[in-house]
Amino acid sequence: MRSNPVYVALDTPDTSAALDLARRVRDHVGGLKLGLEFFMAQGPAGVRAVAELGLPIFLDVKLHDIPNTVAGALRSLSPLGLAIVNVHAAGGRAMMAAAREAMDPATKVIGVTVLTSLDDADLADTGVGDAAAAQVARLADLSRAAGLDGIVCSAREASMTRARWPDGLFVVPGIRPAGSDVGDQKRVMTPREALDAGASVLVIGRPITAAPDPAAAAAAIAGSLV
Repeated sequence: MRSNPVYVALDTPDTSAALDLARRVRDHVGGLKLGLEFFMAQGPAGVRAVAELGLPIFLDVKLHDIPNTVAGALRSLSPLGLAIVNVHAAGGRAMMAAAREAMDPATKVIGVTVLTSLDDADLADTGVGDAAAAQVARLADLSRAAGLDGIVCSAREASMTRARWPDGLFVVPGIRPAGSDVGDQKRVMTPREALDAGASVLVIGRPITAAPDPAAAAAAIAGSLV
């Protein structure tokens, strides 16, 4: 990973828009996150186009299927030279182990624990009786046992999981600078708080991409982390 932990989330289906945003912030971020919205519209060719800018790419596809299918999907993605890719930890140990084995060793494969848009009540609706923190801990342990490189969790669980997994890669979305609109996120922290809590990578979207001056917003966030 680059020394700057900020990966800007380019949540757009349009390659030109993604490239424009990436060029504007490239000097102030450590990497770029491309999600399902972009990948479903542009596919591997779109990822390659953005990767030509020279920044590490986190492809946020959150795969969740039987082990053979996930392994096949990751073998197909392997030639893209990704820095990070993710699968749902709830897919189970066998699925995660197959994912890690199938992917290029240079790519970090991480497990999504509990989405930052969910809280304890949302988990209860799905039949998970434990609080979010307990579910994150359980899935973090499972991800580690399966051989993954780290997890996706909220900043609120970063300190706890870092203590359990000192050399893990902790990718943290739901980051909001002080005073920002939290939008559809429920378990949030500021960039500085998240980094201090043990985050390895901070995924930040709208506070940068929706700002009047995305470059200035990215520079301000990077400055707050020095």
